[in-house]
Amino acid sequence: MKCRLVILTEIISPYRIPVFNALAKIPEIDLHVVFLAETDPTMRQWRVYTNEIQFSHDVLPSRRYRFGNFHLLVNRNVRAVLRRAGADVVLCGGYNYLASWQALHWAKKNHLPFLVWMESTQRDHRKGRWLTEKLKAKFLGQCDGAVVPGKSSFQYAASFGFAFGSIFVAPNAVDNDFFSSGAEAIRSKSVNVRKEKQLPLRFFLYVGRLIREKGVFDLVKAYGKLDRKLREEIALVFVGDGPDREELMQAAAGVTPGCVQFRGFAQREDLPSYYGLAETFTFPTHSDPWGLVMNEALASGLPVIASSAAGCAADLIEDGGNGRVTLAGNCEQLVDAMTELSSNGPLRLKMAQRGRELIVGHSPQSCAGGIAAAALHFRRPRT
Repeated sequence: MKCRLVILTEIISPYRIPVFNALAKIPEIDLHVVFLAETDPTMRQWRVYTNEIQFSHDVLPSRRYRFGNFHLLVNRNVRAVLRRAGADVVLCGGYNYLASWQALHWAKKNHLPFLVWMESTQRDHRKGRWLTEKLKAKFLGQCDGAVVPGKSSFQYAASFGFAFGSIFVAPNAVDNDFFSSGAEAIRSKSVNVRKEKQLPLRFFLYVGRLIREKGVFDLVKAYGKLDRKLREEIALVFVGDGPDREELMQAAAGVTPGCVQFRGFAQREDLPSYYGLAETFTFPTHSDPWGLVMNEALASGLPVIASSAAGCAADLIEDGGNGRVTLAGNCEQLVDAMTELSSNGPLRLKMAQRGRELIVGHSPQSCAGGIAAAALHFRRPRT
């Protein structure tokens, strides 16, 4: 008999649809996904690709309330939807929603295994807030097991008392084929696309939110410290938006000579144009549970420079193999890495090839397999 797995997660993210589609195809799994909302327009500009969904799902009625940096998502019908879904195992994506606590209480009341999908690491920027830590510990202490994306989150889960046998790795993934084939298609017509997009002949690329904690100001500072001749040859391109964009643009305006472009937010189908034409991908974050843009860049055939604070660094980057790892906030290390990669074409090609090899293990199918293994392990015999 199939295991009825119910996953509770926040929004219909384009990154998760391929994973859930793959999970729904596993013969032993009967999947149902409960989304707390369709999207969050105040935080995410992602298009909602409902036409790509190939799994059973519900979207709960919801309302969002914001108080400065704090936001509250309130859902209706949580228990009713869980009851109708007929779960054998519940997997919850996080602890910081009222619906997560409702689902935990419901699962415990009905004697069902309750797992947490845990992506945080020791470098989580929220760590140290006493109330957050207290609530987190209370929530995690009631979970039967954890699903994590990689090494850093595995260690973090273990620090909360989860036994190694109750932690399952489901490697974070994007649709590798989409980004790989898309980037190659762009490179085959690079002259026309570069002209159409008005992109520099050579450039470092950053994709993500323009907020200070992502290390974007470090990146502008490091670019400004590159050798003058190098800055005349290679540009820096930001793809994304965020509350710190204007301040970042002011900082970039002081870099001369050089070229810093701000291209705004790009939907998924537009990203291969940037990945396909970029020379090196940069991700100098100060705090990030993972960083799926790194998956995209590696699948697109780019060498990468990332800070050690990125949750994905321990799993996706071989320092000197497919990229460079720098300490978060260490501008000199970032300058050295950018100088090295921009000055050595053969090294970039070697790193790009190694990146393509490593990212194969982080596919939607691999992620789905890890989730399925956790669900099957914790499923209890029906009475």
